[in-house]
Amino acid sequence: MNKRQRIKRNAEFQEIFKKGKSFANRQFVVYCLAKEEDYYRVGLSVSKKVGNAVVRNRIKRYIRQTFLEIHDQVYSKMDYIIIARNPAAKLDFHETKKSLEHVLKIAKVIKKKS
Repeated sequence: MNKRQRIKRNAEFQEIFKKGKSFANRQFVVYCLAKEEDYYRVGLSVSKKVGNAVVRNRIKRYIRQTFLEIHDQVYSKMDYIIIARNPAAKLDFHETKKSLEHVLKIAKVIKKKS
């Protein structure tokens, strides 16, 4: 993901938390907020309670790779914040992708395959 697709500032996170809608499953919580730009942005949050630095970075890599693989299915003009919960530490890449797609389908931000 390039720089303009990342959410880094605390103020942006707080705005999405306040104005956005949240959806969750056992592994992830996703906050979604519609916006004006033609591209989506993703913010990641993995608490220190989830595991050590190696585990947290692996989860973030898996989430970024999932978004790279499904970028054409996800609605643009949205901001997403992905929060990893404790069970996400035990998932491999394919389970992470499946779980993230599941919560995004619950949020109705994945386009139907035609």
